[in-house]
Amino acid sequence: MVLSLHRHAREREMENVHLAVEEEDLYSGYNDYNPTFDSEELENDVGFQQAVRTSHGRRPPMTAKIPGTAIGARPLATSFGARVPVASSMGRPMTGAVQDGAARPMTAVRAAGYTSSMTRGSTFDPLGQSRGPAAPLEAKNEDTPEEKIKILEKKVNELIEESCMAQSTGALQLALEKAKEAGRKERTLVRHREKSGNGDHINLDLTYSVLLNLANQYANNEMFPEALNSYQVIVRNKMFSNAGRLKVNMANIYVRQKSYPKAIKFYRMALDQISNAHKEMRIKIMQNIGVVFVRMGQYSDAITSFEHIMSESPNVKTGFNLILCYYAIGDRERMKKAFQKLISVPLGVDDEDKYIPSSDESDSELVIEAIKNDKLHQMERDLKVLAEKYIMTAAKLIAPAIETSFATGFDWCVDMVKSSQYVELANDLEINKAISYLRQKDFNQAVETLKTFEKKDSRVKSAAATNLSFLYFLEKDYEQADRYADLAMTADRYNPAALINKGNTVFIKQDHEKAAEFYKEALRNDSSCTEALYNLGLTYKRLNRLEEALDCFLKLHAILRNSAQVMYQLTTLYELLEDPQQAIEWLIQVLSVTHTDPRALAKLGELYDGEGDKSQALQYYYESFRYFPSNMDVIEWLGAYYIETHFCEKAIQYFERATLIQPAQVKWQLMVASCYRRSGNYQKALETYKDIHRRFPENVECLRFLVRLCTDMGLKDVQEYATKLKKAEKMKEIREQRVKAGREGSARSRREGREGSAEADVKAGERMKAASSSLWFPVCANALRPFVISLLLSSRCSDSFLAALPVCSSAGASRHLSPPPDSGRDAGHGNTKGERLSAKMRSLPGSNEPYEANSPKEIDASYVDPLGPQTERPKTGAKKRVEGDDFADEELGDDLLPE
Repeated sequence: MVLSLHRHAREREMENVHLAVEEEDLYSGYNDYNPTFDSEELENDVGFQQAVRTSHGRRPPMTAKIPGTAIGARPLATSFGARVPVASSMGRPMTGAVQDGAARPMTAVRAAGYTSSMTRGSTFDPLGQSRGPAAPLEAKNEDTPEEKIKILEKKVNELIEESCMAQSTGALQLALEKAKEAGRKERTLVRHREKSGNGDHINLDLTYSVLLNLANQYANNEMFPEALNSYQVIVRNKMFSNAGRLKVNMANIYVRQKSYPKAIKFYRMALDQISNAHKEMRIKIMQNIGVVFVRMGQYSDAITSFEHIMSESPNVKTGFNLILCYYAIGDRERMKKAFQKLISVPLGVDDEDKYIPSSDESDSELVIEAIKNDKLHQMERDLKVLAEKYIMTAAKLIAPAIETSFATGFDWCVDMVKSSQYVELANDLEINKAISYLRQKDFNQAVETLKTFEKKDSRVKSAAATNLSFLYFLEKDYEQADRYADLAMTADRYNPAALINKGNTVFIKQDHEKAAEFYKEALRNDSSCTEALYNLGLTYKRLNRLEEALDCFLKLHAILRNSAQVMYQLTTLYELLEDPQQAIEWLIQVLSVTHTDPRALAKLGELYDGEGDKSQALQYYYESFRYFPSNMDVIEWLGAYYIETHFCEKAIQYFERATLIQPAQVKWQLMVASCYRRSGNYQKALETYKDIHRRFPENVECLRFLVRLCTDMGLKDVQEYATKLKKAEKMKEIREQRVKAGREGSARSRREGREGSAEADVKAGERMKAASSSLWFPVCANALRPFVISLLLSSRCSDSFLAALPVCSSAGASRHLSPPPDSGRDAGHGNTKGERLSAKMRSLPGSNEPYEANSPKEIDASYVDPLGPQTERPKTGAKKRVEGDDFADEELGDDLLPE
């Protein structure tokens, strides 16, 4: 039985043995591939496309143990054929499928989510979601003392943070309120701890933070007593460690209160409580002590503190303060030593060469580009600029004091700087030396010093040439200014100051377009150059390009918010653009900056007067007169205003002021007399007219007023003034006739010169000979021109000279015989000499009528009131006025009465 079974088993094994055929390829089958991994035919795979379009592919696969199910041993045909017996909807073989009823093989690793006891109908739930949501968390009980304490601590910390944030934004009052509220909350927290029995577990750090923040906020709001009390609470509490440092804060408050002895006391107490391990803090406290000694005037004690600092930890600020102290006591040698210490202070700043990228390594270039403008490099630049500022200031301060002369002291400073790490400052010191010469009014030395830079490097050469150009421009030597401006531009084309100076020299030559180009180039090089922008606006204004000028000054106003000059230019531009309301608004802004500018006040009064607002105009004109009582335009407007409003008494004071300013102008004195006459004070008016006649005996208007007043008042001086009036009228007519003859001669010479008549030339030569024989003047026309001009403008020329006055034949000479155009500039006042002459020209005889000097004529005693026609007085009385002649008994000649 055993043998049969063994034989049977061997037969079974032999059935499974396959003998290799010699013709069979050993490497066959390597080109066979699983169609599951063929991605090129996925578009034709129906199962895969269905899984993509729907959620069919996301369903969990079912593991079937029972044959005959949907995922059993039945083969699933795909587009790749039926080579794989079982496949999923995506074409991959099923791992849990049962084939031919065989049991699933056991594996060493159990798959997640699968169990051996899985039966039909069970769901796949690896995360246990079928059990429902988790139970809600248990709510905290905020009524417990521990929770209340934690909430209060959190609230106190939040209030401290809010207080600090408010202080950083500048809201000091809000920061103080938050600090006070934090203090109240902290005291509430302490009481809660004591009630709950946790008094021993007080949070000292939180209490310290609350008190310190409260003291700081009191100090920031300048509530110094409260701040000192808060600091005292912290300092006296032995439970707070390192509280002694806060005495520095208390000393700072005493310094702000100018209690310097107390400040020094607290600084020294803080210094005693700080160990030597904190070296930098001790140095800063000693520096504060030295500064307080300086404020007290105790320079020797300050020097002791500063010298200790310079020996332990030197810095530029302390070195500069030490120089100031030596300068205050006048110690020359120690000033020199302190200056040498100052320029030898190590800054701890790396060389600028490390920020220059090398051409080999690209990574280093990226790093250098990143750190070139970072905050650390900016801090290094600021420290270097500060050190250079202190050195320059110290050199300018001690240069006149350390040697017998200013130049020798400056040369010593320059030599010391050249041998230090600040070599580049030597040239700047030389330029400052020249500027110091300018401040001493020694222009020649300044120019000589600046000229020494012509052979230096480009930067210093450009700066020196710019200053030279400015100096020559101030001296109105525009050729030298232009030359040095070109030299500065050649040395440094990107120097905006040189471009501005060049534009100024071109502007003086009236080439405004070219000047504007130089100003624009300066702005392109430095967009913040306010001088170039201002000059460009003035240039556009001169070119009558008002809109562009307005744009320039508006940009400049955005940079210089409180510049009165810029706002006044905007006022004038809006006035030229015929926008008076905008002009008034800008002028009011000017007055908000300069409250007492009389010109701006007068201009604002003029604008309001143009708008018809007399009351506002009166207010600003009066303010202008109050600050500057010598402006003739303002005085004239105020006098005219009071005359117009029938307050002649008030107008008198303004015209009297004008008389003091211009005593040679008769019109102001005539106006004073007219004001007296209009106000009814005839006696004072008569005295004023007599005084005017004594000063100006040939004034016709004054004599007419005297004749009229004496006639009305029945005085005996009528005949005397009438005779004088007759003579004055006669002399006036003679002068006007001479002026007319001179004008006709000049017009005739121009006409004859244009025609080119030979006969006119002969007659002109004869007249020249007659003039040379009667007057001892040369015949040359060019020599006669200045005399002709001056005599035509004079009102007292002799009869004989005008009778023999030659008529020049050349067009150039005749052009000089006419009055200059500026002779009638003051015609608007109504009483100038040129206007009176032109007014009388119409009353003279014609050009063809002979002139007779002794022709009898009636006296013209009529007058024109310089204040205008007087308004009639209103009839307030009930009594009817009797028409009659008050002077019926007087016997007066016809020639004494006005026409």
